[in-house]
Amino acid sequence: MLNPWANDAFSMASLTDAINILPNNYGKIEKLNLMPIKGVTTRTIMIEEKNGVLNLITSKPPGSPGDQNKTGKRKLRSFVVPHLPLDDTLLPDEYEGIRAFGAENELAPYTAVMNDKLQTMKNKHAITLEHLRMGALKGVILDGDGSELYNLYTEFGITAKTISFALGTATTKVRTKCLAVSRHIEDNLMGEVSTGTRVLCSEAFFDALIDHPLVTKAFEGYQEACEKLGGDPRKGFKFGGLVFEEYSGKAPDAEGTIRKFIADGEAHAYPTGTMETFRTYVSPADFVETANTIGMPFYAKQEPRKFNRGIDLHSQSNPLPLCKRPGTLVKLTM
Repeated sequence: MLNPWANDAFSMASLTDAINILPNNYGKIEKLNLMPIKGVTTRTIMIEEKNGVLNLITSKPPGSPGDQNKTGKRKLRSFVVPHLPLDDTLLPDEYEGIRAFGAENELAPYTAVMNDKLQTMKNKHAITLEHLRMGALKGVILDGDGSELYNLYTEFGITAKTISFALGTATTKVRTKCLAVSRHIEDNLMGEVSTGTRVLCSEAFFDALIDHPLVTKAFEGYQEACEKLGGDPRKGFKFGGLVFEEYSGKAPDAEGTIRKFIADGEAHAYPTGTMETFRTYVSPADFVETANTIGMPFYAKQEPRKFNRGIDLHSQSNPLPLCKRPGTLVKLTM
């Protein structure tokens, strides 16, 4: 077999299946299953907003005409799904000498080499998706270079909500601040359900919170319970009805600049247990074979280099995480 990569085991469909099956090594939001993936067939997403109008009905004598029912207005908003391509090269010296003569499965060593390449590429797609999802949780989705892709507050015509916790002041009623966060989120669910509120915190915000005089005692009890169970107290401290969790996600951009997903001294609250508020839409790849098909999270394809001097690998993802109710998002500051 002169060219092992010509085998159907390394076709576009097979490589795409492989890169989607490989483990996802990055993503707290992925693990929380906060923004489930929904495949679509187009590169443009249409979000319909229907503002239901709820009003009180005035009592009238029997036989009287009823109040005229008021229906909400509908608005359509379109979002173009970002296209994230990533290329690599597999050179002959990376798989020389791995062929096992007479082996039961001759392709197994080549598959392992290919999977190593695909895993590295998937990790970069996955951390990029985590960055986009964190942007959707903050209401402003940023590209890998820091430029703005979408400002959800502008798109939906609402004002971003920020609550200062004033953690540097010993007398601040932190529990009251927590209640203000919950009330704001509940007021903006607009008919959606929610099981609670979670707050992803920068390291500085989390430290200031647990060191506050009116919070310290509660945290000490929680920490003691966590240590007995072998858990990490930074992973879910509940106070004032909110669940606070430290989040230290960061990654370098193409220029090598480290970008923190949450700025120092900030935290971001969002509702949990919703049905339709959060989604990650994925569009199909720009291949002839994938036109008009349901999008998948990741795609991979390979072709021989000129003069058969190796294999060019191409991977791509086309994701757009969205919060369809950005009014439920709250930024907390120290």
